[in-house]
Amino acid sequence: MLDMNQIVGTHDILMITLDTLRYDAAKLEEENCPNLCADGGWEKRHTPGSFTYAAHHAFFGGFLPTPATTDKASHVRLFHTKNTGLKTHPHTWLFDAPDLISGLQEAGYRTICIGGVIFFTKKNKLAKVLPSYFQESYWRMTFGVTNPRSAEHQVNHALKLLEKADPAERLFLFMNISAMHGPNHYFVPGAKQDSVETQRAALRYVDSQLGVLFEAMRRRGKTLCLAFSDHGTAYGEDGYEGHRLAHEVVWNVPYREFILE
Repeated sequence: MLDMNQIVGTHDILMITLDTLRYDAAKLEEENCPNLCADGGWEKRHTPGSFTYAAHHAFFGGFLPTPATTDKASHVRLFHTKNTGLKTHPHTWLFDAPDLISGLQEAGYRTICIGGVIFFTKKNKLAKVLPSYFQESYWRMTFGVTNPRSAEHQVNHALKLLEKADPAERLFLFMNISAMHGPNHYFVPGAKQDSVETQRAALRYVDSQLGVLFEAMRRRGKTLCLAFSDHGTAYGEDGYEGHRLAHEVVWNVPYREFILE
């Protein structure tokens, strides 16, 4: 069990949302993801939102995906806002701020966002909301869903920032990885439409890009890595397509937390 009061202030924090990644797709690819699943497999959790915008507001409030079990009493939240009147676990880090990001900033963290899907593009006022949580936010066309090398471009941008970062400052680096979001059919040669198989191929590609990022974080010191999906998506199950709907393939998401050191 992580004691976040020992981690906040001593570790960098890397939060990666694997946008639209289904739990079943992630589970099937565990053996093929040596970076994300180096020392364990995916945990099945429930997302607090059925699409990117809603889910990330919850995440940035400290509400990460919760275990897909009825035993809620054993779940220890990593982050929780102060002064709610609710009982919290001693290992939960409490922040006295309107959101987790500004809470970490007040604790001395430099907060950075590298966006992926449309809600991070800053192309209109709505798409500026999520990036505005951070001191620094970045988005390029090459980071988006239409680029088959998006994860590579996102990671390379992160590496440039890490190279220039003061080793003594603590970083909260958030990345919204867009590759699993549709369209992802181009990750399987000849495929004409998105499917579980093409999303699995997209995940393998993403994992292949993350190793160099993890090594760069290790060189800075200890890092808490939180990697999870914001929601899944339907590929025809029970007649449903896409997300922003109430179906188990949308609500069930993969989740991992581990220390890079």
